[in-house]
Amino acid sequence: MTKSFRTLDEVNVKGKRVLLRVDLNVPMEGGRVTDATRLERVAPTITEISDKGGKVILLAHFGRPKGRDPKESLKPVADALSKVIKRPVAFAEDCIGDAAAKAVAALKDGDILCLENTRFHKEEEKNDAGFVTELAKLGDIWVNDAFSAAHRAHASTEGLGHKLPAYAGRTMQAELDALGKALEAPTKPVIAIIGGAKVSTKIDLLENLVNKVDALVIGGGMANTFLHAQGVAVGKSLAEKDLAPTALRIMEKANAANCAIILPVDAVVANQFAANAPSHAYGLDAIPADGMILDVGPQSIARIHAAIDDAATLVWNGPLGAFELTPFDRGTVVSAKHAAERTKARKLISVAGGGDTVAALNQAGVGGDFSYVSTAGGAFLEWMEGKPLPGVEVLKKG
Repeated sequence: MTKSFRTLDEVNVKGKRVLLRVDLNVPMEGGRVTDATRLERVAPTITEISDKGGKVILLAHFGRPKGRDPKESLKPVADALSKVIKRPVAFAEDCIGDAAAKAVAALKDGDILCLENTRFHKEEEKNDAGFVTELAKLGDIWVNDAFSAAHRAHASTEGLGHKLPAYAGRTMQAELDALGKALEAPTKPVIAIIGGAKVSTKIDLLENLVNKVDALVIGGGMANTFLHAQGVAVGKSLAEKDLAPTALRIMEKANAANCAIILPVDAVVANQFAANAPSHAYGLDAIPADGMILDVGPQSIARIHAAIDDAATLVWNGPLGAFELTPFDRGTVVSAKHAAERTKARKLISVAGGGDTVAALNQAGVGGDFSYVSTAGGAFLEWMEGKPLPGVEVLKKG
């Protein structure tokens, strides 16, 4: 897939000022980074450009500041990044103007500089032409390595691609390759597992997927809406009953596209939404009126495993049950482990993404066993919905 995108293989960065857009939006507590995953993801691109003699100038946002706010400064993140890449990372107090220009002018080939939070300027999110011009003065080329922000047409994520020669960084390249193998040019048959609480947040996703995959497993609270639409009494379970017509329309589209919809055939039911609440597995015809479906049942898990066994490619977004509560994480965990085993046996290409999904896979201890796990939330979903991503479109050749 990345053959249609410009990558670092096509540019000599030696002596060049490289504006590198990265995702440094990491969780912080008490001024310390609590999860360095995103820093580790961008490290290879940073060190490669540095090793090849490029001047690395990092652009990133942090949080949602309303103007300049010391609590949203990238300074502590730059310090944490320095430890991850084991190299000094200089810091500039602004991302445009004199402070930025002086810091860039001081760089020698191979040096690394982090500019202050781009969102300290409201013009960043407006993709303001003047702001893009000010950023562009600092670089000779622009490299986008922040797929997670690629669904935003902001100055540093898209605007710069119209001002400077634009290339995909290694993290972006890996993401685009993985996504291409999953849905754009996949090894068939393809199965998608889509879970989560609400159908309303994933209507576009489901409607796009039924035309792309051979089988679609629907789990989580979303499945209850589909079951209700088919006349199943779901008790007090979370269900968007007003979306029954939408669920039926999606099922009709799937039928027309020859995509099998796999819904639960049994469920683990409890009387309260709480960890370790007394629970029991019921067939769909016997769910108590005062019960809540909190996970898929054992027969449903067997069906999901069989569907995974039949597939060559798996795309996963969202948990199958209330995975944050034991024992209602079981369906998600055992299915994730099954997919991981198939992947390790080289019988499955598995791609997963979305915040809850990453957490669920890590909880199952298999995050590292999938072919690719995307740390991007919104961008991953919009890509799965078939929407063009501005920060990716601007990297295309021709």
